[in-house]
Amino acid sequence: MRHTAPQEPRIARVAAMMADPARSLMLAYLLSGELASAGELALAASISPATASAHLSKLLETGLLVCEARGRHRYYRLASQDVGHALEALALVAERSSHQQSWEHPARQRLRYARCCYGHLAGELGVKVLATLHAIDGLKATRAGYDLTAHGSAWLASLGLAPQLPRPGRRFAYPCLDWSERRDHLAGQLADELLRHFMEKGWIRRIEGRALALTPLGVQQLLPILASDQGST
Repeated sequence: MRHTAPQEPRIARVAAMMADPARSLMLAYLLSGELASAGELALAASISPATASAHLSKLLETGLLVCEARGRHRYYRLASQDVGHALEALALVAERSSHQQSWEHPARQRLRYARCCYGHLAGELGVKVLATLHAIDGLKATRAGYDLTAHGSAWLASLGLAPQLPRPGRRFAYPCLDWSERRDHLAGQLADELLRHFMEKGWIRRIEGRALALTPLGVQQLLPILASDQGST
């Protein structure tokens, strides 16, 4: 007889949703944390609008996506950061035997250097930010992840950023294993604020999809204050 323990995670249906090539491309496209239309997602997955609509219905039903109405238009996004983390974790497992080779491809170099991971900075640059905060003793461990120390608050102030108070129901700061670097970058409310601040300062800009790039101003003003030795984290 087959027994299913009620306390075991019910992953089969969610895994099946992610396993389809077209749906996985649509989910990956939404990892930036931004909204996208059905047409944009169909284009990202190289499928017809009708096929995309069927896939989107399944993703909504499974709870991987949510849909938001803006006037007469409907837009889709990942249901939560947990979904984004799950997708990146699956990518880590899928590429564990070919990690270095897959990231040496020229088409992925920009994505590896800097990208948006559901609202925060990931890639080599994201790892550098967390390494810097560790190097200056800017973070202290908590049960939920990290909190800022006086050194961390002073460093952020030197960048012109005064973080908002932690919001109820939202983790303030915590480590997130980076898909390309296989080391932690910073996630959470603070990480989202940092990326927005870097973009408002003109240090980072979006280039294509999830990919981000340092601007000439960012090379001059941001890069010199980031830790050069990432092995310290």
